[in-house]
Amino acid sequence: MNPRKLLRIARWEVTKNAGGVDRRTIVVGALALLTVGIAAPYAATSGVAVDSGIYRVGISEESPYYPVVESDPTFAIREPNADIGEEIDLRIQGLAIQTAPTPKAAAAQTELRSSVRAYNNRQMRQESNQSAAFPVVVSLGYVERTQVREVISTSDRQEPTPDDAGTGDGGDGSDGSDDSGGGDGTGGDTGTADGSGNDGTASGGGGENIGDVAGGAGGVGGIAGQLAGGNTSGTPADISPPFPFQSLVLAFLFVLPLNFIIQAYGSTMLSERLNRRGELLLVAPVSRFDIIGGKTLPYLTAAVGIAAVIAAALEFPAVAPVSVAISVLAVVPIALLFLAATFLGAMFARSFKELTFVTVTVTVSLTTYAFVPAIFTDVGAVALISPLTIVVRNLQGQAIGIGEFAFSLLPPLLTAGVLFGLGAGIYREEDMFTQRSIPLKALDALAARVHGKWSVAAVTAILLPFVFVTELVGVATLFAIPNALSIPTILVVVVVVEELAKSLHVYAGYAHDRFEVGLLPALVVGAFSGLGFFVGEKLTLLAQLVGLPTSVVEGQAALATGTGVPSVPLLIGLLLAPLLLHVVTAAISAVGASRNKRAYAVALVVAMAIHFAYNYTVVTISGLV
Repeated sequence: MNPRKLLRIARWEVTKNAGGVDRRTIVVGALALLTVGIAAPYAATSGVAVDSGIYRVGISEESPYYPVVESDPTFAIREPNADIGEEIDLRIQGLAIQTAPTPKAAAAQTELRSSVRAYNNRQMRQESNQSAAFPVVVSLGYVERTQVREVISTSDRQEPTPDDAGTGDGGDGSDGSDDSGGGDGTGGDTGTADGSGNDGTASGGGGENIGDVAGGAGGVGGIAGQLAGGNTSGTPADISPPFPFQSLVLAFLFVLPLNFIIQAYGSTMLSERLNRRGELLLVAPVSRFDIIGGKTLPYLTAAVGIAAVIAAALEFPAVAPVSVAISVLAVVPIALLFLAATFLGAMFARSFKELTFVTVTVTVSLTTYAFVPAIFTDVGAVALISPLTIVVRNLQGQAIGIGEFAFSLLPPLLTAGVLFGLGAGIYREEDMFTQRSIPLKALDALAARVHGKWSVAAVTAILLPFVFVTELVGVATLFAIPNALSIPTILVVVVVVEELAKSLHVYAGYAHDRFEVGLLPALVVGAFSGLGFFVGEKLTLLAQLVGLPTSVVEGQAALATGTGVPSVPLLIGLLLAPLLLHVVTAAISAVGASRNKRAYAVALVVAMAIHFAYNYTVVTISGLV
């Protein structure tokens, strides 16, 4: 690619073709954003009270409860002599509270109790002597729970140590001592959390120092900590624990903008085909990769910029440039994968209606891949399937190894390259401006890369990242269900995806008359496809770097190669068995593909059955089932 030409096309895309957005739309959008910006501060200060005036209280101004009721918008003040039950829910006369015999009145009394407590706390905070108002101050630290698998393995091997038994809370700050918590609980002016037995100790001696524990939201500071951290200060009644699914919120923040960006990107790519606007660029002295790169660059830049803004905002005010850079670097493969899938879909679609269907499919599929594993960030290695896990762990201040980084980022990055390559294969006049169905367009994209037996092996190996990502999504989806169901299911997913990857481009080649028809040529083509898959399959050894196969049973089933058998002869045999398996199954599919569509479907099912039998035998010998 020529950088100068690429940047020029990118500038044209921004100034003329940016998703088909004209100046009027830009003005309307700017006005809408301006309106929201003006209204947001007012809405934030005034709030939204859907329960305003829901409870009616009869009370006079002389009552000591009147300031409480007046300050709470939940209550509507009525005359104290109103009919209770009909006109009012509560009647307050002096210090006496009369309640109507209705469920609503009971709820009103509960709300009044909470309002009184909140009012008293506000009054206490206004005192000049805060030590007298709040003589005991307790610091809380929410510690991440131990992983379930570690707890199970620890309980199976050994008894808890004395230190483990002392991790609970200690005394409550009253005079004297409390041995049940493993630490002193003597009274004092202020409370610390070191369990050292000094005045004011508030936790057991075996617990972690609060200074070593990240604050309220699992180690996330700044706005991210406030986003899911609950109420971290106040009286005990006001404090609430942090949101337990913080990783879900953080992952969603980074995925959501990508769904909007690909809408504009897909529209501009399809408009090049429907209006034949792309014909001028096709005849210009630029390569197709310059065109594709130039049109993609503005949207990739927008995705990266938005990710950087989100990462910086979540860390505000303590923004660390290195941390933001790590988050952005982890988002780049996901952004490229979204754009690549949308680009390929735009090359397949014949109308904006079909593009809508393709875009929805891309959005659901890739959001599942990026979002679902990241939810389990605090569970184990299975979360590293998604690059967003790197983002979440980075925001939480956790260490990230090079192997984990590569395991999360390389599969989507390589898959994006494969999708861009397939789309570039049909980015030419004879394919762009023809009206063919999506399945036929997919065959055209595959056939454009197939020219002989060696190219078949190369295409098979190139498709491995797509296979790997699909299998990892299956592992992330199924690892939480019982092994008796998850392992056979993941084996079916593996078989279907791998056999399609080995044979679909072979069928496309025969459909476009790229190979010689006959039994022997078909066997040769299938053998080369199986060889390419066997060589490319060794990329799955990257999973060993993060311990996925050893920590997740479904990962062992998905990536099983038969190397877990201790016997040396069997070990050598099972090292060669995958090569024989892939060659045989690919050859069977190739023979069917050389005949017709029906024969290919039958041969593909036979190949899948053989592959499933082999994989099931391997996992059975390995003791996974």
